[in-house]
Amino acid sequence: MRLSVKARRLPPLASTRRRFRRRIAPNLFGIAFGLAGLGEAWQGAGPVLGTPGAVPDAIYILAAVVWLVLVAAYAAQGPRRMLADLRDPVLTPFPSLGAITPMILAAALATAAITAGRILVIIFLAVTIGLGGWLTGQWIAGDLTQDSLHPGYYLPTVAGGLIGADAAAQVHLHTLAEASFAIGIFCWLLVGSLLLNRLFFRPVLPPPLVPTLAIEFAPPVVAGVAYFALNGGTANFAAAALGGYAVLMAVVQLRFVPLYTRLTFSPGFWSFTFSYAAGATDALGWITATKPPGATAYAAVVIALITAWIAAIAARTVVAAARGQLLPPAAARPAQPGTSAPPEPGRRTPDSARASTTAAAPRG
Repeated sequence: MRLSVKARRLPPLASTRRRFRRRIAPNLFGIAFGLAGLGEAWQGAGPVLGTPGAVPDAIYILAAVVWLVLVAAYAAQGPRRMLADLRDPVLTPFPSLGAITPMILAAALATAAITAGRILVIIFLAVTIGLGGWLTGQWIAGDLTQDSLHPGYYLPTVAGGLIGADAAAQVHLHTLAEASFAIGIFCWLLVGSLLLNRLFFRPVLPPPLVPTLAIEFAPPVVAGVAYFALNGGTANFAAAALGGYAVLMAVVQLRFVPLYTRLTFSPGFWSFTFSYAAGATDALGWITATKPPGATAYAAVVIALITAWIAAIAARTVVAAARGQLLPPAAARPAQPGTSAPPEPGRRTPDSARASTTAAAPRG
């Protein structure tokens, strides 16, 4: 008897792998960035509340683990993808978080190992400044339109410079901290004027970028934290000036609440974490410096609110990841420089997707 088996045709293995690949976008570095900011807030609460150092240490370790996983996954996508992200008008500022976040972690490490922490701060500050300078040149020399701007553009130079100042001051590199502070302040003035002009007079940001409006709150509070690190925690004229502008921008955030409540959860919600955590750290710095009546109660409320806020976003992120909704499918590999690949039939190009989201953006 002859038996015949009809073989089923299986899809190519490469095709199957592509189906299940997920895109690691650079804005995911905001997860580790936000967790590091929460660690700073808990560290700032210590002098008032007497909380054990194990609490911020545990948060810093979690942030470091998340950062390592994200860096490895992002780098695995290859240099062409990373270079394409740096040239993309929406994603261009976010890769810098891969270098900015470890500066916070290195400064925290310095409390236990000063030499290792100092070396890492110097390395990642150099990378941050180098990348910030390269991106600034790219934005000048490249084909960037005003409508491409969003508050994420603060990250490479403004956040990088101010966080670098805070980290350098913590590892006792005072001159380097002052230089980094100057970079952050000058870039805040320059980039901030461009961003406010775009936000005032151009169409509202598309929904996926609306969470980046929270970053508008970051420059004055991060500058306030860095200034306290530079001057030893003294409340003086410069600290008060930064604090006053921070209060104004906090009120601005209240006006954005109607915009925020219309959003669907996405990884972009991590834009809310570091900015607000830095605000909490700055507030705790003021409570420590001025010691008002009820300081302990104020500090407890501040740290409880920011912890609950970031924990809620983290929990929602875990739920989205469990449902397979956190990461978008990987797009086609970027074309070689100087070439362009036609879009697949029925697939919208990134430019058309941005245009459609702009048209559908909510107004408050």
